[in-house]
Formats: sequence, structure tokens, C-alpha cells
Amino acid sequence: MNISKMWINGKWVEASDGGTRDLVNPADGSVLARAPEATAADVGAAVGAARAAFDGGPWRSLSARERGTILFRTAEAIRARAAEFAETDTRNMGKPIVESEFDVTDAAHCFEYYGGLATKIHGETLEVPDNALSMVVREPVGVAGQIIPWNYPLLMAAWKLAPALAAGCTAILKPAEQTPLSALMLARIFEQLDLPPGVVNIVTGDGPTAGAALVTDPRVDKIAFTGGVDTGRTVIKGAAETIKRMSIELGGKNPNIVFADADFEAAVDGALFGAFANQGEVCSAGSRLLVERSIYTRLVDAIAAKASRITLGDPLDRDTKMGPLVTREHQRKVLDYIAVGRREGRLVIGGGTPARADLARGCYVEPTIFADVNNRARIAQEEIFGPVLTVIPFEDEADAIRIANDTPYGLAGAVWTRDVYRGIRVLKQIRAGILWLNTYHPTYNEAPWGGYKQSGFGRELGPYGLEHYLETKQINLNLSEAPLGWY
Repeated sequence: MNISKMWINGKWVEASDGGTRDLVNPADGSVLARAPEATAADVGAAVGAARAAFDGGPWRSLSARERGTILFRTAEAIRARAAEFAETDTRNMGKPIVESEFDVTDAAHCFEYYGGLATKIHGETLEVPDNALSMVVREPVGVAGQIIPWNYPLLMAAWKLAPALAAGCTAILKPAEQTPLSALMLARIFEQLDLPPGVVNIVTGDGPTAGAALVTDPRVDKIAFTGGVDTGRTVIKGAAETIKRMSIELGGKNPNIVFADADFEAAVDGALFGAFANQGEVCSAGSRLLVERSIYTRLVDAIAAKASRITLGDPLDRDTKMGPLVTREHQRKVLDYIAVGRREGRLVIGGGTPARADLARGCYVEPTIFADVNNRARIAQEEIFGPVLTVIPFEDEADAIRIANDTPYGLAGAVWTRDVYRGIRVLKQIRAGILWLNTYHPTYNEAPWGGYKQSGFGRELGPYGLEHYLETKQINLNLSEAPLGWY
């Protein structure tokens, strides 16, 4: 069995107390590897290394161009090991291999994008009175603590690390305890690139111990967190003790709105992809399908017919459309929500685990659709984070907007209509940070990612993501030799 180690201060280390965690392949229950279960002392060592690397190490003396070059080389190294990265995430997390391959490509692009952006950080000179010159300078915020979820293991690591390194920060990355393997592979790349010790540290362990130690350590200047709302509240409270900078993304219960004039087949495909890609384990999943009343029955029937043909299976099989959920515990949570849904809506399709004997050892859940759901139902308000779609009818444009916004979340959403004027009008009234017209899910490294309301605050990706790793400093220069004349 593969025994993994953590990457702290340029060295591969075990947990200080020898603790480990089994990493399980959710497709068959086999143990892939063991990873260290970091103690608070281990996290403290990683923070100390990052602090030393930022305050007095060679990282501060590197130019923006040199930092950018490191990111370009990271992208090249990821591409060189793309097949290995993709297979690792699929075995560790359960997503279909085709989706993992896309994630690896996108992760490489992310490092490349920020490699180019590293040399574009700039301040400004201001016209001010009193024969003075006022300069605005951008500087790295310092030591960044970064906590990522299990649904996009490599891609989320890239989203966090690339902008931090481009800005000149040092980092401690804590991957989800269930899926750390691709992040540890990324550490191998940093090792091969001779990244100075302490610039990137990767600690493996759970949230209550490793995550909490990272969030509350006063030597950490910024926390970047992606995960669930309950954990997010704990992170915010912990980081607030030392007034850390924060960027927080917490998920959503996203409306996918279909008007009667939409391209019908495109809307059906968009609804399926929005709800069931990555097994629905996506914070931006279109888990609430809002359908105009006049086409409601026809659309529900069409989606159910196509959903019944979604291929569940071995996620390494290129024909598989849906793999297993990430863990047995998460599978039980999703099945519990489905039990609630049976009381709150009409079960159209799915509702359990697949009957195939070859899938029995895996954490599979059938694509599940509930129709005739009231938007105040639990399955319409709470993030299930699995392959469960709730379908809700609406009467007109105003009704669609009201239902779309009637949720504590505000991450994503989409509108399907041939009337571009109406599409833009509705999108402008939806209180969410990521929106689509006549498509669902495409995301770009150049554009901001983040939400409104309880979906969090701050943005990742694009120049907006870089801003959260930069401080703004005012420097005033007196251009007069004369005394101030105060005394």
C-alpha cells in the first residue's frame, strides 16, 4: 500500500504522532493509500515555514517575472503528467475520467494564466496638493492558508495556489481529508522545480484539527476557503479572531430557468448536464429546475427519459457518465435527502442505488428527479450535493425571478430562452455571482467566480482572484525642501 507523506518546508514528513487516514476508492471500496493525519503541531510547523519563507527567505527577492516562470513551468509539468493526475483524481474522488481530464487541462491553464498575470501587478501615481507625490503600491498579503473541498481536488488546488504565488505570497494548502492525492502530486512538481522551502506547504488532515489550526494561527494573514456553509461559518469565526483577510465560497442551490420559447432539446440537455455532471457534487449545480407552466409536463417527461439512459459505472470507463459519490458517508446523506424528497415531491425517476451487482461495493446513487416541488421544501432549499434534481413550475417572468431568488444562496444560475432581451433582463435580476444564458457550467480562468448571500464573499479567478492576495499601500513623498512650518 502506498503511504503518502505531507510536504512541509521542502521536506516529506509524516504526522508528528504517526496518525494516518485510509484513502478509499469510492467505486469499489478498496484502499488506495494512507495519508498523514496532521496534528495542530504539524500545521504550526507548516505555518512557521511559510512565515519564514515570506519574511526572510529568497521568495521575497524573486521578481514577478521569475514567479511567473515558475507558474508556467508548473503548467508544463502538469501537462506532462496529465494522465496520471486524471486517473488519481478519478480513483480518489469518483468522477468520470473524461471529467478528470478536463479538470487537469483547466488546472494547467490556471497556472499559466496567473503566470502571465504575475507581471501585470501595478500601482498608480496620484495628483495631490502641497507639492507632494502620492504613490499606490501593491504588495503580497503575506502567508495564505488555503482549504479546498473534495469535488475538484487538483483544480481547486490550482485556483488557490496559482494566484497566491503570482502575488508573491507563501501558502499552506489543506486539501480535503478524503482526496489529498493529486495535491501531493502537485507538491512533487514544486519539489522538482526547486521551489524555495516553505513557499508552498501541503498538509493533510481533517477540518476540526488541521483546518482549525490553520484558520486560527495568528501568523496566517489570509484564509481562502471553499466548502459547506456550516464549516464556512466556523472558518469565518476562527479567522475573525485575528482579523484575517478572507475569501469564502460556500456553495449554492442554483436556479436553472427554462422559458417556453427556449430551444427545447438544448434546454433538456442543459438541465441534465447542470444537475448530473460530476454526480451533482458541484457547488454551482443546477439543482433547481424552474420550468414555465405551458411546457412543464413535456419537459419533465423528456428529462426523465434521457436521465434513465445516463450510464453509471466504473469511472475509469470512458463511456461512464456518472461515477460513485465520494464516500459512503456522503452517499448516505444524499439517500437521506431522497427519503425527505419522497414526502415533499413526486419521484419521477431514480431514488436509490443502482441494482447492478458490479456497482454494489461502490458509493453510487441513481440520477434522481422530483417534480411538483414547492420551492419552500427542504429539497429545494438545502444543498444536497448529489444527483438530485427538483423541478418547480412557474407562471411568468416575475414568478420565475421570485422563485429563483427565494433561497439563502446566490452562487449560480441560468436562463434558457430565444428572447435575448428577456434573458438578459432576468439574469440581471437574479442575485447570484455566476450566470449563464442558454448554457450551463462553462467557467473560465479569466472571469470571476464567487457568490452572493450565503454562497460567500470574495472572488476567485481572473484578476479579481489575484486582488485577494494583494495589499494596497499608500506612500507619500514630500517634494519640497522647506520645513513644514508647524513649530
